Amino acid sequence: MRLRHTWTVLAATAATSIALAPAASATASPPGIPSTSTALSQLAALPVETEGSMTGYDRDEFDHWITRDGCTTRETVLARDGDDVTVGSDCYPDSGSWFSEYDGQTLSEAPDLDIDHVVPLAEAWRSGADSWSDQEREDFANDLEGPQLIAVSASSNRSKGDQDPSTWWPTRTSYRCTYAKMWVATKYRWGLALQSAEKTALANRLESC
Repeated sequence: MRLRHTWTVLAATAATSIALAPAASATASPPGIPSTSTALSQLAALPVETEGSMTGYDRDEFDHWITRDGCTTRETVLARDGDDVTVGSDCYPDSGSWFSEYDGQTLSEAPDLDIDHVVPLAEAWRSGADSWSDQEREDFANDLEGPQLIAVSASSNRSKGDQDPSTWWPTRTSYRCTYAKMWVATKYRWGLALQSAEKTALANRLESC
């Protein structure tokens, strides 16, 4: 049930508002995070398959941080997820504060943050994206409509790498339920498969939420 996206207008609208005024949203979070019951239903509906290979994979297969009306996807997420973010005419954050949900760090410099693909690009490739078109992979890598992108500390993002929930969870334990919901919602939204250990880890987490 892979979805084709029509987020261009939304991204353009967000980019325009970012350029016009500073953002201030202490509770900013990615959109589309489901309830626990919805996430459990989505998890049950996802196919379980043997994980695919990395043959042919390259990050460049997923054209990410594309520009819409002068703002890149990275800049849009930084403005969305930060507190009191001010940006210049180039959309780049000049100042602000960001709380990294994965590890609890508070950061004040945009270069110290990464935009995490909740379902990593390599994981998506192994789960079905290897057969997608270039446009579908670009849409996935820049998805502003679902809970696929979040600003976190560079150190937490890089410790995660391309691992799935069978081997990696945020060190901030209070965020693990939310992370599980985001992961499941993204795989469901994009029609990606699960591997058995991944599904077990997600089910155990959601059932304890």
